Amino acid sequence: MQVSRFIPPFSALVMAVLAAPTALPAQEIVEITGRDQRIDAEFEEVFRVGVLEGESWEMFAEVSEVAFDADGNLYVFDGTSGLLGGGSLRVLVFDAAGGFLREFGSSGGGPGEFNRPNGFAVLPDGTVVVSDIGHRAFQLLDDYGGLIRMVRIGDDLNGMSVLGEILPDPRGEAVFAGAFGGPGVTISGLGDAPAAPPTSRPVMRVGLGGETMQADTVVHGWLPERGDMTDLAPNDVPAQVRQMLGSMTMPTVFEPEMLVGVLPDGGIVHSDSSTYTLKITPPDATDVARIIRRPFRPEPVTPEVEREYEERRAAARRDADMGQVLGTRMMAVREGGTGANPNPGRPTRASFQIEERYFPEVPVLRSLATSWNGRIWV
Repeated sequence: MQVSRFIPPFSALVMAVLAAPTALPAQEIVEITGRDQRIDAEFEEVFRVGVLEGESWEMFAEVSEVAFDADGNLYVFDGTSGLLGGGSLRVLVFDAAGGFLREFGSSGGGPGEFNRPNGFAVLPDGTVVVSDIGHRAFQLLDDYGGLIRMVRIGDDLNGMSVLGEILPDPRGEAVFAGAFGGPGVTISGLGDAPAAPPTSRPVMRVGLGGETMQADTVVHGWLPERGDMTDLAPNDVPAQVRQMLGSMTMPTVFEPEMLVGVLPDGGIVHSDSSTYTLKITPPDATDVARIIRRPFRPEPVTPEVEREYEERRAAARRDADMGQVLGTRMMAVREGGTGANPNPGRPTRASFQIEERYFPEVPVLRSLATSWNGRIWV
Protein backbone atom coordinates (compact mmCIF):
# COMPACT_ATOMS: atom_id res chain seq x y z
CA MET A 1 0.00 0.00 0.00
CA GLN A 2 1.46 3.29 -1.05
CA VAL A 3 1.52 6.29 1.26
CA SER A 4 0.22 9.56 -0.17
CA ARG A 5 2.82 12.21 -0.85
CA PHE A 6 1.12 14.56 1.55
CA ILE A 7 0.55 12.05 4.38
CA PRO A 8 3.62 11.45 6.58
CA PRO A 9 4.26 7.69 6.93
CA PHE A 10 4.50 6.16 10.39
CA SER A 11 8.09 5.14 9.70
CA ALA A 12 10.50 6.69 7.27
CA LEU A 13 12.57 4.61 4.91
CA VAL A 14 15.59 6.33 3.42
CA MET A 15 17.75 4.80 0.71
CA ALA A 16 21.23 5.91 -0.27
CA VAL A 17 22.64 5.00 -3.69
CA LEU A 18 26.37 5.26 -4.27
CA ALA A 19 26.91 6.91 -7.64
CA ALA A 20 29.26 4.80 -9.76
CA PRO A 21 31.81 6.42 -12.12
CA THR A 22 29.96 8.31 -14.81
CA ALA A 23 32.30 7.87 -17.78
CA LEU A 24 30.19 5.30 -19.63
CA PRO A 25 30.24 4.45 -23.34
CA ALA A 26 26.44 4.13 -23.50
CA GLN A 27 23.36 4.63 -21.36
CA GLU A 28 23.06 2.03 -18.62
CA ILE A 29 19.84 0.97 -16.89
CA VAL A 30 20.21 -0.05 -13.26
CA GLU A 31 17.21 -1.92 -11.82
CA ILE A 32 17.06 -1.98 -8.01
CA THR A 33 14.83 -4.34 -6.09
CA GLY A 34 11.59 -3.06 -4.64
CA ARG A 35 12.39 -4.56 -1.25
CA ASP A 36 13.31 -1.91 1.32
CA GLN A 37 15.76 -2.45 4.12
CA ARG A 38 14.48 -0.74 7.20
CA ILE A 39 16.92 1.71 8.75
CA ASP A 40 16.57 2.13 12.50
CA ALA A 41 18.55 5.32 12.56
CA GLU A 42 20.18 6.49 15.75
CA PHE A 43 21.33 10.04 15.19
CA GLU A 44 23.94 11.46 17.52
CA GLU A 45 23.65 15.21 17.91
CA VAL A 46 26.86 16.91 16.84
CA PHE A 47 25.82 20.44 17.74
CA ARG A 48 22.81 22.70 17.81
CA VAL A 49 22.49 26.36 16.87
CA GLY A 50 19.57 28.73 17.37
CA VAL A 51 17.60 29.74 20.47
CA LEU A 52 14.38 31.61 21.20
CA GLU A 53 16.13 34.13 23.43
CA GLY A 54 19.81 34.97 23.45
CA GLU A 55 22.45 36.85 21.51
CA SER A 56 21.50 38.29 18.12
CA TRP A 57 23.66 35.75 16.29
CA GLU A 58 21.81 32.80 17.82
CA MET A 59 18.26 34.06 17.23
CA PHE A 60 17.13 33.35 13.69
CA ALA A 61 14.28 35.16 11.93
CA GLU A 62 13.61 33.35 8.64
CA VAL A 63 16.23 30.83 7.55
CA SER A 64 16.31 30.62 3.75
CA GLU A 65 19.16 28.14 3.31
CA VAL A 66 21.92 26.31 5.15
CA ALA A 67 25.12 24.96 3.59
CA PHE A 68 28.53 23.54 4.49
CA ASP A 69 31.98 24.12 3.03
CA ALA A 70 34.59 21.38 2.65
CA ASP A 71 35.93 22.02 6.18
CA GLY A 72 32.53 21.41 7.75
CA ASN A 73 31.79 25.05 8.55
CA LEU A 74 28.07 25.80 8.62
CA TYR A 75 26.61 28.81 6.79
CA VAL A 76 23.12 29.97 7.76
CA PHE A 77 21.35 32.38 5.39
CA ASP A 78 18.84 34.17 7.59
CA GLY A 79 16.37 36.84 6.47
CA THR A 80 13.88 37.70 3.76
CA SER A 81 14.69 36.74 0.20
CA GLY A 82 13.14 36.32 -3.24
CA LEU A 83 11.22 38.63 -5.55
CA LEU A 84 9.18 40.12 -2.72
CA GLY A 85 11.96 40.07 -0.15
CA GLY A 86 13.44 43.31 1.08
CA GLY A 87 16.99 42.04 1.01
CA SER A 88 17.44 42.07 4.81
CA LEU A 89 19.65 38.99 4.67
CA ARG A 90 22.55 38.08 6.93
CA VAL A 91 24.97 35.16 6.74
CA LEU A 92 26.07 33.51 9.98
CA VAL A 93 29.08 31.19 10.00
CA PHE A 94 29.68 28.43 12.57
CA ASP A 95 32.66 26.08 12.81
CA ALA A 96 32.47 22.28 12.58
CA ALA A 97 31.75 22.06 16.32
CA GLY A 98 28.95 24.63 16.24
CA GLY A 99 30.97 27.54 17.57
CA PHE A 100 29.97 30.94 16.28
CA LEU A 101 32.62 32.47 14.01
CA ARG A 102 31.19 35.55 12.36
CA GLU A 103 28.22 37.30 10.79
CA PHE A 104 28.09 39.42 7.64
CA GLY A 105 25.67 40.86 5.12
CA SER A 106 23.60 44.02 4.71
CA SER A 107 20.92 45.27 2.35
CA GLY A 108 21.45 48.02 -0.21
CA GLY A 109 22.19 48.82 -3.81
CA GLY A 110 25.97 48.82 -3.70
CA PRO A 111 28.46 46.05 -4.49
CA GLY A 112 28.51 43.44 -1.75
CA GLU A 113 25.10 44.55 -0.46
CA PHE A 114 22.02 42.37 -0.94
CA ASN A 115 19.22 43.65 -3.15
CA ARG A 116 16.51 40.97 -3.36
CA PRO A 117 18.74 37.92 -2.93
CA ASN A 118 17.08 34.77 -4.23
CA GLY A 119 19.51 31.83 -4.29
CA PHE A 120 22.41 30.77 -2.09
CA ALA A 121 25.33 28.36 -2.35
CA VAL A 122 28.68 27.75 -0.67
CA LEU A 123 31.60 26.40 -2.69
CA PRO A 124 34.02 23.91 -1.09
CA ASP A 125 36.62 26.64 -0.39
CA GLY A 126 34.07 28.73 1.54
CA THR A 127 33.19 31.15 -1.26
CA VAL A 128 29.61 32.33 -0.77
CA VAL A 129 27.55 32.75 -3.94
CA VAL A 130 24.31 34.75 -3.85
CA SER A 131 22.03 35.18 -6.85
CA ASP A 132 20.75 38.74 -6.54
CA ILE A 133 17.71 39.76 -8.57
CA GLY A 134 18.04 43.44 -7.73
CA HIS A 135 21.62 43.58 -8.98
CA ARG A 136 20.90 41.18 -11.88
CA ALA A 137 24.10 39.45 -10.91
CA PHE A 138 25.75 36.79 -8.82
CA GLN A 139 27.72 38.14 -5.88
CA LEU A 140 30.78 36.16 -4.81
CA LEU A 141 31.90 36.77 -1.23
CA ASP A 142 34.75 35.28 0.76
CA ASP A 143 34.03 33.47 4.02
CA TYR A 144 34.39 36.77 5.90
CA GLY A 145 31.85 38.57 3.70
CA GLY A 146 34.32 40.51 1.58
CA LEU A 147 33.24 41.03 -2.01
CA ILE A 148 35.33 39.01 -4.46
CA ARG A 149 33.43 40.14 -7.54
CA MET A 150 30.01 40.55 -9.10
CA VAL A 151 29.23 38.43 -12.15
CA ARG A 152 26.48 40.02 -14.19
CA ILE A 153 23.92 38.48 -16.53
CA GLY A 154 24.72 38.60 -20.22
CA ASP A 155 22.28 40.11 -22.70
CA ASP A 156 21.50 36.64 -24.08
CA LEU A 157 20.35 35.20 -20.76
CA ASN A 158 16.99 35.29 -19.00
CA GLY A 159 17.66 36.69 -15.56
CA MET A 160 14.83 34.83 -13.87
CA SER A 161 16.12 31.52 -15.25
CA VAL A 162 19.59 31.83 -13.72
CA LEU A 163 18.92 33.91 -10.60
CA GLY A 164 16.67 31.40 -8.85
CA GLU A 165 17.68 28.42 -6.76
CA ILE A 166 21.32 27.43 -7.20
CA LEU A 167 23.55 24.49 -6.29
CA PRO A 168 27.36 24.64 -5.95
CA ASP A 169 29.69 22.99 -8.44
CA PRO A 170 32.21 21.05 -6.29
CA ARG A 171 34.90 21.87 -8.85
CA GLY A 172 34.54 25.57 -8.00
CA GLU A 173 34.02 28.79 -10.00
CA ALA A 174 30.48 27.76 -11.02
CA VAL A 175 26.98 26.98 -9.80
CA PHE A 176 24.06 25.09 -11.27
CA ALA A 177 20.80 26.96 -11.81
CA GLY A 178 17.46 26.06 -13.27
CA ALA A 179 13.87 25.03 -12.77
CA PHE A 180 14.33 23.16 -9.50
CA GLY A 181 13.56 24.00 -5.91
CA GLY A 182 9.79 23.70 -6.34
CA PRO A 183 7.20 24.46 -9.01
CA GLY A 184 6.34 27.98 -10.07
CA VAL A 185 4.40 30.04 -12.55
CA THR A 186 5.88 30.23 -16.05
CA ILE A 187 5.49 33.36 -18.20
CA SER A 188 6.31 32.82 -21.87
CA GLY A 189 6.02 36.42 -23.03
CA LEU A 190 3.60 39.17 -23.94
CA GLY A 191 2.98 41.46 -26.86
CA ASP A 192 2.50 40.96 -30.59
CA ALA A 193 5.18 38.25 -30.80
CA PRO A 194 5.23 36.41 -27.46
CA ALA A 195 8.15 34.15 -26.69
CA ALA A 196 7.74 30.45 -27.28
CA PRO A 197 6.66 28.56 -24.16
CA PRO A 198 9.32 26.40 -22.52
CA THR A 199 9.53 22.76 -23.59
CA SER A 200 11.73 21.47 -20.76
CA ARG A 201 13.00 22.24 -17.28
CA PRO A 202 16.68 22.90 -17.95
CA VAL A 203 19.60 22.80 -15.54
CA MET A 204 22.41 25.18 -16.49
CA ARG A 205 26.00 25.29 -15.36
CA VAL A 206 26.76 28.96 -14.79
CA GLY A 207 30.44 29.85 -14.95
CA LEU A 208 31.47 32.61 -12.54
CA GLY A 209 35.08 33.12 -13.55
CA GLY A 210 34.62 36.43 -15.37
CA GLU A 211 32.65 39.66 -15.15
CA THR A 212 29.76 38.20 -17.18
CA MET A 213 28.28 34.79 -16.45
CA GLN A 214 28.58 31.99 -18.99
CA ALA A 215 25.71 29.50 -18.95
CA ASP A 216 25.57 26.09 -20.62
CA THR A 217 22.58 23.77 -20.41
CA VAL A 218 23.64 20.37 -19.07
CA VAL A 219 20.24 18.75 -18.39
CA HIS A 220 16.87 18.99 -20.12
CA GLY A 221 14.30 17.83 -17.57
CA TRP A 222 10.85 16.72 -18.65
CA LEU A 223 8.21 19.45 -18.39
CA PRO A 224 4.67 18.15 -17.75
CA GLU A 225 2.07 19.53 -20.11
CA ARG A 226 0.26 22.53 -18.68
CA GLY A 227 -2.66 24.48 -20.00
CA ASP A 228 -2.64 28.26 -19.96
CA MET A 229 -4.63 30.20 -17.41
CA THR A 230 -7.26 31.82 -19.64
CA ASP A 231 -10.01 29.42 -18.56
CA LEU A 232 -9.39 30.30 -14.91
CA ALA A 233 -10.58 33.88 -15.33
CA PRO A 234 -14.22 35.01 -15.28
CA ASN A 235 -15.77 36.17 -18.55
CA ASP A 236 -15.74 39.85 -17.61
CA VAL A 237 -11.97 40.30 -17.19
CA PRO A 238 -10.40 42.94 -19.48
CA ALA A 239 -8.82 41.81 -22.73
CA GLN A 240 -5.35 42.84 -21.54
CA VAL A 241 -5.63 40.54 -18.53
CA ARG A 242 -6.91 37.65 -20.64
CA GLN A 243 -3.98 38.10 -23.03
CA MET A 244 -1.56 37.98 -20.12
CA LEU A 245 -3.15 34.82 -18.73
CA GLY A 246 -2.77 33.21 -22.15
CA SER A 247 1.01 33.51 -21.78
CA MET A 248 1.10 32.03 -18.27
CA THR A 249 1.06 28.44 -17.05
CA MET A 250 0.80 27.19 -13.49
CA PRO A 251 1.83 23.77 -12.19
CA THR A 252 -0.89 21.40 -11.12
CA VAL A 253 -1.24 19.97 -7.63
CA PHE A 254 1.04 16.90 -7.28
CA GLU A 255 2.97 17.80 -10.44
CA PRO A 256 6.39 16.08 -10.24
CA GLU A 257 9.04 18.52 -9.12
CA MET A 258 12.39 18.77 -10.85
CA LEU A 259 14.63 17.22 -8.19
CA VAL A 260 18.34 17.88 -8.73
CA GLY A 261 21.58 16.95 -6.98
CA VAL A 262 25.24 17.55 -7.84
CA LEU A 263 27.84 14.76 -7.64
CA PRO A 264 31.46 15.28 -6.49
CA ASP A 265 32.82 15.22 -10.06
CA GLY A 266 30.31 17.84 -11.25
CA GLY A 267 27.85 15.35 -12.70
CA ILE A 268 24.11 15.82 -12.22
CA VAL A 269 21.52 13.39 -10.88
CA HIS A 270 17.90 14.35 -11.39
CA SER A 271 14.36 13.07 -11.20
CA ASP A 272 11.71 14.71 -13.36
CA SER A 273 8.77 12.27 -13.39
CA SER A 274 6.28 10.69 -10.99
CA THR A 275 8.04 7.29 -11.08
CA TYR A 276 11.07 6.12 -9.12
CA THR A 277 13.63 7.06 -11.76
CA LEU A 278 16.99 8.74 -11.20
CA LYS A 279 18.94 10.00 -14.21
CA ILE A 280 22.68 10.65 -14.03
CA THR A 281 24.44 12.96 -16.48
CA PRO A 282 28.28 12.97 -16.47
CA PRO A 283 30.20 16.24 -15.98
CA ASP A 284 30.48 18.46 -19.06
CA ALA A 285 27.92 16.32 -20.92
CA THR A 286 24.26 16.76 -21.86
CA ASP A 287 23.13 13.15 -22.35
CA VAL A 288 21.99 10.88 -19.54
CA ALA A 289 24.51 8.06 -19.02
CA ARG A 290 22.82 6.05 -16.29
CA ILE A 291 19.23 5.50 -15.17
CA ILE A 292 18.46 4.03 -11.74
CA ARG A 293 14.94 2.62 -11.30
CA ARG A 294 12.86 0.92 -8.63
CA PRO A 295 9.52 -0.84 -9.33
CA PHE A 296 7.27 1.51 -7.38
CA ARG A 297 4.08 2.76 -9.01
CA PRO A 298 2.75 6.29 -8.39
CA GLU A 299 -0.55 6.56 -6.54
CA PRO A 300 -3.47 7.59 -8.80
CA VAL A 301 -5.13 10.88 -7.88
CA THR A 302 -8.75 9.95 -7.21
CA PRO A 303 -11.61 12.18 -6.04
CA GLU A 304 -10.91 10.87 -2.53
CA VAL A 305 -7.27 11.96 -2.76
CA GLU A 306 -8.34 15.40 -4.01
CA ARG A 307 -10.87 15.73 -1.19
CA GLU A 308 -8.34 14.70 1.44
CA TYR A 309 -5.82 17.20 0.04
CA GLU A 310 -8.38 20.03 0.15
CA GLU A 311 -9.38 19.13 3.71
CA ARG A 312 -5.75 19.22 4.83
CA ARG A 313 -5.24 22.61 3.20
CA ALA A 314 -8.38 23.95 4.87
CA ALA A 315 -7.19 22.62 8.23
CA ALA A 316 -3.82 24.29 7.71
CA ARG A 317 -5.56 27.61 7.06
CA ARG A 318 -7.61 27.26 10.22
CA ASP A 319 -4.60 26.31 12.33
CA ALA A 320 -2.64 29.27 10.99
CA ASP A 321 -5.63 31.59 11.35
CA MET A 322 -4.83 33.00 7.92
CA GLY A 323 -8.24 32.77 6.28
CA GLN A 324 -7.84 32.57 2.52
CA VAL A 325 -4.14 33.41 2.46
CA LEU A 326 -2.66 29.98 3.06
CA GLY A 327 -3.66 27.17 0.71
CA THR A 328 -5.97 29.09 -1.63
CA ARG A 329 -4.61 30.34 -4.93
CA MET A 330 -5.73 33.88 -5.61
CA MET A 331 -4.68 36.05 -8.52
CA ALA A 332 -4.76 39.83 -8.40
CA VAL A 333 -3.77 41.74 -11.54
CA ARG A 334 -3.05 45.45 -11.65
CA GLU A 335 -2.00 46.87 -15.00
CA GLY A 336 -1.19 50.46 -15.96
CA GLY A 337 -3.50 52.04 -18.51
CA THR A 338 -2.53 51.17 -22.06
CA GLY A 339 -4.30 50.63 -25.36
CA ALA A 340 -8.02 51.24 -25.00
CA ASN A 341 -7.47 52.53 -21.47
CA PRO A 342 -4.60 55.02 -21.75
CA ASN A 343 -5.40 56.92 -18.56
CA PRO A 344 -2.80 55.87 -15.97
CA GLY A 345 -5.21 57.00 -13.29
CA ARG A 346 -7.60 54.21 -14.24
CA PRO A 347 -5.55 50.98 -14.14
CA THR A 348 -7.07 47.68 -15.17
CA ARG A 349 -7.74 45.44 -12.18
CA ALA A 350 -8.91 41.86 -11.80
CA SER A 351 -8.96 39.57 -8.79
CA PHE A 352 -10.27 36.02 -8.70
CA GLN A 353 -9.76 32.65 -7.06
CA ILE A 354 -7.89 30.05 -9.08
CA GLU A 355 -9.43 26.60 -9.28
CA GLU A 356 -7.03 23.82 -8.40
CA ARG A 357 -5.88 21.53 -11.19
CA TYR A 358 -4.54 18.09 -10.36
CA PHE A 359 -1.82 15.95 -11.88
CA PRO A 360 -3.20 12.43 -12.49
CA GLU A 361 -0.86 10.71 -10.01
CA VAL A 362 1.12 11.39 -6.85
CA PRO A 363 4.90 11.21 -7.47
CA VAL A 364 6.84 8.48 -5.70
CA LEU A 365 9.84 10.69 -4.86
CA ARG A 366 9.52 13.68 -2.57
CA SER A 367 13.07 14.99 -2.31
CA LEU A 368 16.62 14.31 -3.45
CA ALA A 369 20.00 15.27 -2.03
CA THR A 370 23.64 14.38 -2.59
CA SER A 371 26.61 14.28 -0.23
CA TRP A 372 30.27 15.17 -0.72
CA ASN A 373 31.17 11.45 -0.98
CA GLY A 374 28.81 10.84 -3.89
CA ARG A 375 25.84 9.27 -2.14
CA ILE A 376 22.39 10.02 -3.50
CA TRP A 377 19.69 10.31 -0.84
CA VAL A 378 16.02 10.07 -1.86
